[in-house]
Amino acid sequence: MARRGKAAHEGAMASRQQEAPTSPISVTLNGNRLTVIEEGAALRDALVRLIDGARTSLKLYYYIFADDGSGRLICERLVAARARGVAVTLMIDGFGSSDTPDSLFAPLIAAGGHFGRFGTRRSTRYLIRNHQKIALADDKRLMIGGFNVEDGYFGIPADDCWRDLGLLLEGPQAEAMARWYGQLWRWVTSKRQRFRTLRAMVRHWHPSLHHDPADPFRWLIGGPTRRLSPWAQVVKHDMDRAQRLDMVEAYFSPGRGMMKRIARAARRKGARLILPALSDNGATIAAARLLYGPLLRRGVEIYEYQPCKLHMKLIVIDDAVYIGSANFDMRSLFLNLELMLRVEDAGFAEAMRGFITQRTGESRQISLETYRASRTGLTLIKQWISYLLVGVLDYTVTRRLNFRDPDAD
Repeated sequence: MARRGKAAHEGAMASRQQEAPTSPISVTLNGNRLTVIEEGAALRDALVRLIDGARTSLKLYYYIFADDGSGRLICERLVAARARGVAVTLMIDGFGSSDTPDSLFAPLIAAGGHFGRFGTRRSTRYLIRNHQKIALADDKRLMIGGFNVEDGYFGIPADDCWRDLGLLLEGPQAEAMARWYGQLWRWVTSKRQRFRTLRAMVRHWHPSLHHDPADPFRWLIGGPTRRLSPWAQVVKHDMDRAQRLDMVEAYFSPGRGMMKRIARAARRKGARLILPALSDNGATIAAARLLYGPLLRRGVEIYEYQPCKLHMKLIVIDDAVYIGSANFDMRSLFLNLELMLRVEDAGFAEAMRGFITQRTGESRQISLETYRASRTGLTLIKQWISYLLVGVLDYTVTRRLNFRDPDAD
């Protein structure tokens, strides 16, 4: 059932109804219920409810799992789940959570839970990051999105937090992610964490091998490959024929090909971007702003989100909605392990466009005139240097160190 005055669907034959504007966006498709979670406090509450409601198993992976109030709360709930007999597995990224001590997870391990870190500092593979975020209960209910387990993603403190987005899925589609999680756990607990094995895992999940045109759901796994990441290949295909494109992105530094596709959508029925005005890394904002001129000249609408730092990853292309962990920068497009869910449903897409329209009301629109007026020689130099660091050097160094030999471990 879709809400917020948008279309309610049960497959293609869904009926329409009106709901209060404050109702969460929700849709039921093929026996799977999706609920969009928009606010930081609601994200943490939903994650706690997911954990507390588990009966048999909990499987979590987070890029950042901080040793702060939220991290300790989630650990406490996981320990409580173990006490009632739930099998608990937690994985975190070795790079994203490098500052988080193992002592935070000692009570979980002592209670019989399983814990592992993705990646190792002892090789160039440390530059390959698993940027996925997933919490799975009983292989039937899961949460995905861009948020990590850290106070800032849950609205704490209010004046210096991240605005993010989560998706709760309840239904048979969760089982696919249980299979992916099992493969990932076996890799993380292997002695060498072989790079070749990881790449084979990503190839096994290539969308071309698992696509049923009648199924509105497509799970997209991104990972380190020599070409465009598999998740981004599907986005690229959709963008090639896109009539309407809407994106909300925390980090935006794509290459020329993706820029051209965005511009083509603008010439059809329109393209709209919401990007951050605030971030924890000023270079990423400067790098994105370098790209504003070519897009604005081709009719793309650009907004900068004002209330706080933006961490959202949301794409709507015609009737397809993408929600998950992937940014629209070179690292997510080519290198990181990412997890995106593509949902094709006209009502859900309409609802998410309405959500994006609401965010434009919290944003400052960038016109070509204001952009030109703000672009001094000094800012141009800063933007070029930032793009070089964010969009070229990080990407190039990581690829050259990790793709020297296609059969390398």
